[in-house]
Amino acid sequence: MTWKRVATAVVLIPMVVGLVLFAATSWLSIALTLVMLLAMFEFFSLGDSIGHRAYRFWTASCAVMLVFVQFLAAMDEQHSLGNGLELHRMLGRFIVPTPTVADVFFIFLIGLTVLTLATRRPMVEALPAAGISSSALLLVALPLTFAVRLHGIPQVGKYLLLFALVITWVGDSAAYFVGRAIGRHPFAPHLSPKKTWEGSVASFASSVLIAVLVSITHQVNLGLWDLIGLAAAGNVAGQVGDLLESAYKRSAGVKDSGALLPGHGGILDRIDALILAIPVVWYYWLWIYTPRA
Repeated sequence: MTWKRVATAVVLIPMVVGLVLFAATSWLSIALTLVMLLAMFEFFSLGDSIGHRAYRFWTASCAVMLVFVQFLAAMDEQHSLGNGLELHRMLGRFIVPTPTVADVFFIFLIGLTVLTLATRRPMVEALPAAGISSSALLLVALPLTFAVRLHGIPQVGKYLLLFALVITWVGDSAAYFVGRAIGRHPFAPHLSPKKTWEGSVASFASSVLIAVLVSITHQVNLGLWDLIGLAAAGNVAGQVGDLLESAYKRSAGVKDSGALLPGHGGILDRIDALILAIPVVWYYWLWIYTPRA
């Protein structure tokens, strides 16, 4: 399995790096939408395995809307007027504000209400269907859309997104190989028996090391301590995201979310750490770095 894991990474990583560094935010949004939908349908399958069927089409449609509004927000930021004024779109005589994430969740709520009341499914499925649908949108789709917001930050966005990806990839690899080599103390045996404290520490240390190396090479125009803060927060979030997906799989009674990626399992297995790491890096930038910038 190790050689399959490495071979898959060798093929996919250059593609992702090229997309992040050289593609426009619009193209990255399209690619993200595809990955997000694949991950969501794997999540739906986890629900199916315990008899909880989601409203798949409606939830997926709202997920695509989430990507779109995050893209619009990124474009507003890139083309803002003056000190952060939002661009607005004219419709007849009215100024229409850019739709927000909250707007999409309200639309989702309305659709969920209609589906619940008008469905021909047995009423015993009403609550599980609403629960799995809401969980997929909130726990899978929404966090991933912050990749669009990160990429859309003027000048530094693509490097911040790549930084979030690299610290996650390096951290995952360090945890995997160090855990296999010297791991002795279980980290969360009730969720993931193979994860160890040794692997977790190696993951954290390797992410911080990446921050130091990036600071030395000046690839991202942030100070050393800001980069270390980003790396530390992103790594901890990534490890928690990994455990969170393990909890989902344990609940569903499956080992992997899918089999699309040789050596890695499904798409959700591969991006589980990014589901929390990416929004944490975004909010670190927004709440901690930006006020001092």
